[in-house]
Amino acid sequence: MQPADAVNPLIGSSNGGNTYPGAVMPFGMLQWSPENTRGHHVRTASPSGYQFDAQRIRGFSLTHLSGAGCAGASGDIPVLPVTEPLTASPSMDTDDSRYAVDFRHADERATPGDYRLALANGVQLELAAAMHSGMASFAFPMGKPANLLFRTSDSEVGSSAAEARIDPAQRTVSGSVTSGNFCGYLAKADQRSYYTLYFVARFDQPFTATGAWRDAVVRGGANTEQGGTGYDAKGFPAAGKGSGVWVSFDPAKGPVGMRVGISYVSLANARANLDAEIPQGATLAQVRGRARDAWNRALASIQVHGDSADQRTVFYTALYHSLLHPNVFSDVDGEYRGFDQKIHRVQGNQQAQYANFSGWDVYRSQLQLVTWLMPKVGSDIAQSLYNQAQQNHGEWDRWTHNSGGTHVMSGDPAVPALADIYAFGGRDFDLHGAYASLVRAATVPTAHDGSDDGCNVECVGQRPSLDQWLKLHYIATQSHAWGGAAETLEDATADFALSELAADVGDKEGERRFRARAGYWRNLFNPKAAPDGGYIQNRNADGSWPAFTPSTDDGFVEGSAAVYVWMVPFDLHDLFDAMGGADKAVARLDRFFRDADGHWAFTNAGPLHAELNNEPSVETPWLYDFAGQPYKTQETVRAVVNTLWKNTPDGIPGNDDLGEMSSWYVWSALGLYPEIPGSADLVMGSPLFDRAVVHRSGGDVVIDAPGASADTPYVHALQVDGKPYTQPWLPATFATHGGQLRFSLQATPDKAWGTDPRVAPPSFPPAAGHAGS
Repeated sequence: MQPADAVNPLIGSSNGGNTYPGAVMPFGMLQWSPENTRGHHVRTASPSGYQFDAQRIRGFSLTHLSGAGCAGASGDIPVLPVTEPLTASPSMDTDDSRYAVDFRHADERATPGDYRLALANGVQLELAAAMHSGMASFAFPMGKPANLLFRTSDSEVGSSAAEARIDPAQRTVSGSVTSGNFCGYLAKADQRSYYTLYFVARFDQPFTATGAWRDAVVRGGANTEQGGTGYDAKGFPAAGKGSGVWVSFDPAKGPVGMRVGISYVSLANARANLDAEIPQGATLAQVRGRARDAWNRALASIQVHGDSADQRTVFYTALYHSLLHPNVFSDVDGEYRGFDQKIHRVQGNQQAQYANFSGWDVYRSQLQLVTWLMPKVGSDIAQSLYNQAQQNHGEWDRWTHNSGGTHVMSGDPAVPALADIYAFGGRDFDLHGAYASLVRAATVPTAHDGSDDGCNVECVGQRPSLDQWLKLHYIATQSHAWGGAAETLEDATADFALSELAADVGDKEGERRFRARAGYWRNLFNPKAAPDGGYIQNRNADGSWPAFTPSTDDGFVEGSAAVYVWMVPFDLHDLFDAMGGADKAVARLDRFFRDADGHWAFTNAGPLHAELNNEPSVETPWLYDFAGQPYKTQETVRAVVNTLWKNTPDGIPGNDDLGEMSSWYVWSALGLYPEIPGSADLVMGSPLFDRAVVHRSGGDVVIDAPGASADTPYVHALQVDGKPYTQPWLPATFATHGGQLRFSLQATPDKAWGTDPRVAPPSFPPAAGHAGS
């Protein structure tokens, strides 16, 4: 059995996971997947386009994001086979009652790079993906019209322009859509277009008829049309607006084959991408086979053995979801559209430009995993982020979508992202140039840093209220940030990561300065905030403390004060000391993870408890390692793995966020976690599988745990490279050079192993040295 056989792309397609099941390559530009509908044409069923319980489809789009949380994004060029005459405009089908088709999951098959479905209208559909292109087969039923709609304007959140052209002589449909608008319904700052996708589709059968529509007008026999949906006053597509074309076929001639190439640069590049990857004469089986081979190579970077088939499926599906984004954005010739909307070409050693960076999410563990397994991909992602910043007046955007910045979420995640990549072996990018750019952004306030545009969710500044950070040494209650307390913690993390980059480039003064700034979190720690101990909380610019309760989300981002108090991953020993010592910190962690009756409280248990379906909580189960009780990390992480992750459509706890949550699972199942931003030190839980081998160019990591199972989470003994080992963390050299771990696990806690405070993972207060040393 090969790794791709274990992947179930339907995991995460329910319960808010927001994944999609369609055909895609590792980091593929083309993501060909269904667009489901709940009967509301200008709202997607899910931000990924696909919701498991919405069993009606209005098209199969060429682009998608996996796991995003806003109302939608991309979903460009939905193509839909219909078996009825085109007598009314698809844009006027506002409830998707006519130009949408039912389906059953029993008739659906999704595997890596391959998607197949028998629709209720009798059409048998198959999709396969290459990097910038794809191939489809549509088998229409006999005795009915055989029409294929190109809903050119109908990107998931609308479009400002669209055009399509049919060339019957060449059997092609081509065109473009101009869109963007990610999270645009939340703030005017993002109610705009910032990318254009071009497509060229070639068919192996002649067209028997053609037509086009715009808004309410339908023109049979037409070969061209243009017009976007526009964005309404709330930032959604305007109902009844849009354009597209259709082509018809003779079903008696057999299945219709379609090859399609895409580009964000030009029609010419879309053609070149298609010709390079799926030339005329290529078969669907060949395209499908190449995609499967690519996924097997990528997934085989980690080989796991033992435990149940379901757990192996959950693991390999999590790894699969971790390897979708950021995705390739440059064409086969290296050209790509930059943030300045000009055409650029990758230079030097960079092999590809990447796009779709959900920074606030992926800096926590996904980029570390990608780079650990594929250092060149990590390097190119780092260079891509630097390229974007250079094309964006020196600003590093925290959430980039194709060729635009959306500013979504908080903090300055590009800094820990680059530090993570460098720490885990991604060294082939312009480190010195990127560092200088990040230093400037962290020390010189800009007009955007002082703007309220986009706030709360999409504050346009890279470092919102940087002037306060420089003057007050915290972000105050009233600021240009989403929340002062959360922004303070994010900025402290960014400055710690910047100190790591300073050490990497040999800037000793910068290392000292930014390490000192990382300690500014202390300025918002109020030891008298609540009866159960101190908390990070909002603070007024005059130094006074506003009213406070641990359950408040005032000053925080998608979480409460009780969640955010732990978010100092680089300085945990000082945090515990501020709480009154490790014992008191452990008692608070115990209350954080369990309800009053002692039951696990991982999600939806109220604001005083963990929310392990969202990023602010994901680092918390590992904190027991720092407090001298690693058996509780082992117990807690395993309980999360056992209960929140499943081989079912609802098997991801919340938004997968472009692979971040899935990467957390991969690390957790291996028994390791990159807790400290910008460091390759790994804290430990316990492995789920009795053997795992992580194949790396710098040296394999072998993890043996004979007899491991879901019910044996506790570490009794450990050997590292054949020698007894008692500390619950591994230094960066192990991650970067490889080695062998051999665990002895048991079903009951071992309260002796790893509990000596002298072997706890390190913390890095302002006076400490480089975390990677």
